Amino acid sequence: MRVTLTGVVQGVGFRPHVYNLASLMGLKGYVLNSAGGLTIEVEGGSIEEFVQRLTSAPPPLAEIKEVGIEPLPPLGYHDFSIRESTDGGGLTIIPPDIATCPDCLREVSDPSDRRYRYPFTNCTNCGPRYTIARGIPYDRANTTMSAFRMCPDCEAEYHDPGNRRFHAQPNACPSCGPSLKLLIRGEVSAGDPLSGTIKLLKEGRIVAVKGIGGFHLACDALNEDSVKTLRERKRKSNKPFAIMCPDVETARGFCLMDEVEEEALLSPRRPIVLLDKGFISPIAPSVSPSNMRLGVMLPYSPLHFLLFEEGGFNALVMTSGNLSEEPIVIDNGTALQRLSGLADAFLLHDRDIFMRADDSVLMVAGGRPRLVRRARGYAPLPVSFHLDSGEVLSVGGELKNTFTLLKGKSAILSQHIGNMENDEALGFFEESLRNLKAIYRIEPKAVAHDLHPDYMTTIWAGRSGLKAYPVQHHHAHIASSMAENGLTGKVIGVSLDGMGLGPDGSVWGGEFMTADYGGFKRMGHFKCVPMPGGDMAVKEPWRMAVSYIYDAFGDDAFDIIKGLGVFRERDVEGILNMIKKGVNSPLTSSAGRLFDAVSSMLGLCQSITYEAEAAIALEGACQRPSGVYKPSSGDDRADNSYPLNISSYTPMVVDFSLTVIGIINDIKKCLPTDIISGRFHSTVAEAVGRTVERISGLTGLKRVVLSGGVFQNRLLLDLALDALNGRGLEVYSHEKVPTNDGGISLGQAASVSYRILSGEI
Repeated sequence: MRVTLTGVVQGVGFRPHVYNLASLMGLKGYVLNSAGGLTIEVEGGSIEEFVQRLTSAPPPLAEIKEVGIEPLPPLGYHDFSIRESTDGGGLTIIPPDIATCPDCLREVSDPSDRRYRYPFTNCTNCGPRYTIARGIPYDRANTTMSAFRMCPDCEAEYHDPGNRRFHAQPNACPSCGPSLKLLIRGEVSAGDPLSGTIKLLKEGRIVAVKGIGGFHLACDALNEDSVKTLRERKRKSNKPFAIMCPDVETARGFCLMDEVEEEALLSPRRPIVLLDKGFISPIAPSVSPSNMRLGVMLPYSPLHFLLFEEGGFNALVMTSGNLSEEPIVIDNGTALQRLSGLADAFLLHDRDIFMRADDSVLMVAGGRPRLVRRARGYAPLPVSFHLDSGEVLSVGGELKNTFTLLKGKSAILSQHIGNMENDEALGFFEESLRNLKAIYRIEPKAVAHDLHPDYMTTIWAGRSGLKAYPVQHHHAHIASSMAENGLTGKVIGVSLDGMGLGPDGSVWGGEFMTADYGGFKRMGHFKCVPMPGGDMAVKEPWRMAVSYIYDAFGDDAFDIIKGLGVFRERDVEGILNMIKKGVNSPLTSSAGRLFDAVSSMLGLCQSITYEAEAAIALEGACQRPSGVYKPSSGDDRADNSYPLNISSYTPMVVDFSLTVIGIINDIKKCLPTDIISGRFHSTVAEAVGRTVERISGLTGLKRVVLSGGVFQNRLLLDLALDALNGRGLEVYSHEKVPTNDGGISLGQAASVSYRILSGEI
């Protein structure tokens, strides 16, 4: 019988697993890596049992997508062997990078082991994969480890099917593998690089550390002076830094976490997990200023483990090694050039990084882990897609960019690229696209892009030479969630987002639609209000507060605003004149701008230093020592939500004017900010529930799909899920793909693929 397996079946110990199982069962034949996955020919008396055991209990890191079985006449094999890889086309999935396994950690910590204190220890069950892969099949010759010739001991492990390092492509030891060096002020430091780095970190210095997918900038997270210095050098904003803790127990001293969050922290993928801050925390305030959460991850390479084991640190800042909004740095020369103004020293190694990958970010909401940024540990795992229209590329949007390549029934999402705002980001985009196209042998015949003509990705698509097709931003959000959840047919889509260009030329962002992959009908939206100053209204939320107050109170707005006392020294009168005259004040239905406005009204944030800062502060205002505040009818200080109006005609207009009046009245009553914020969140969730219920009544549709960056608000998502589930609706949301703009490339690809197959394009 010939058995073919596709999915994550290379670089995860599958061939020795097959070999050992076949040998145990007395079967003959062979196994090999092919460009399509794994191919097995086997003969003997219990083949069916062999296939059942093989597919029901694969290696821990394997993910079988499809199993093919073909009966063959017996050939009389004399034994079972592992053959050299072949290259026969098809789609082979490069596995993601995996955190160091317990077996390797024991060796690194054992003074009697030849890999004692070796920071590049790995085996078939762990270590770098995607970031070192130059091509397929996934063999050592096609990785950046080809530069290192294995010593006899490593060679013996590599060729022994009974050894856990059998065909572990990054296999190495101190005698033959990569090594560290520490540079201080451009000079190589004498002595042990690891010990020298620990000494510098304890002195409060900032060290650029080369890792798996790029450089980190590291410092002691408990040293406020050190963290403050790093913030002044790297980031002129309040955007939080990620921290790394040695273990879950230590992290509990800084954060609150439930079982799902703990499981995510301990996952072999090792994402950054967004956790609520504890009651009292020794973490330096400058790590995450004015934010209710900390981004926490655990060590995922032997180098990280050694820094904590020998340094005794409770937490280290581990933020991306880059200048603001530029891609993470991956090579030594660029690091010394670009990061010299940020770091006091450089801990380098000579294992090249081929595919750069930031740390992934994850949050838990609705009891489920949900990716916020999809990169190391997850990319380039594909998302299964039910359509096969041929090879298609989608280029995503402007912010939190990713791209997607379709091949067969697989959607291959790139790692997080970042904001497409400069030439460096475009270079990263093109570099990653070039690499993934080569690895997976994809030559797209069409490219999907956003409707906005000024996005760098839209301009790139127009110059690509491919047939280019636009997909409206919020339709792409809904199609993305549909594709991730394997949905077909029509759904009710709710896309709550910052901004996206609508077909009518206005700025959309609070959208209700009926949709399938081919198109959508706008069934409702948040009431449009002016954005005084255009993009300046995004950077200065107080402008949106003025706009919403004017919308609610009309000519009394100036006196209302003056009475709030939170807009001191702001040109409120000038902004009101802009709104009244319609000067540089485009209309928007954006849900993100509504959250910004309420945050400003409560005096939480008047000018942002990073994306969504005002909305994050508003969500954080609901935080109590007992956890996230959810308003309920039993609260003796406030009703459950504010009033609002939803028009009876289609598209329905969700009008928050009465909500704003209620908020202003509660502010005048000096009601606590957490109650006002909680009531507002409940009001938006109720608006979602009521609007969707009406659309369901009109259309008969019961499936509801949620997407858009505003649903990164954990409290809102929880409340919206409650509101929709309570109405008997079937609700779908994102988990494996970001709900923010990092997921829209999947939706773009799904839409164009559907339109190609249906003959629309």
